[in-house]
Amino acid sequence: MSIDSMFVHKMWDDHELAKMVDGGVPFPMLSDAGGKVGKLFGVFNEGAGVENRGRFIIDPDGVIQGYEVLTPPVGRNVQETLRQVQAFQLVRKTKGAEATPSGWRPGKLTLKPGPDLVGNVWKEWKTSMAFD
Repeated sequence: MSIDSMFVHKMWDDHELAKMVDGGVPFPMLSDAGGKVGKLFGVFNEGAGVENRGRFIIDPDGVIQGYEVLTPPVGRNVQETLRQVQAFQLVRKTKGAEATPSGWRPGKLTLKPGPDLVGNVWKEWKTSMAFD
């Protein structure tokens, strides 16, 4: 979502994104003309009339689970966003019985939260990193 119009989004997808992502982005881009949603999330820069780059991961219950806000000159990492969505999905699916260490990817070892993990994360970390 950005303050750009749907026409600007289409041009950007057709002439830029489609060259970086085969077939362009696989989801509709939304327009926030006037910055109403950006203001709600605190990313609309009123003075410049632009939105800072914000990424918000919102779960099915409408709760923000993660977010990142960057100023316009710094790009985002889509692969990291996808990794985080997958991690949040796993944690939700296991009802918190599993946690994901930094850099976790699907299929990699997870952590089992509990008293035995306290002070021993480093042991699990060394084991999980050995598989990368």
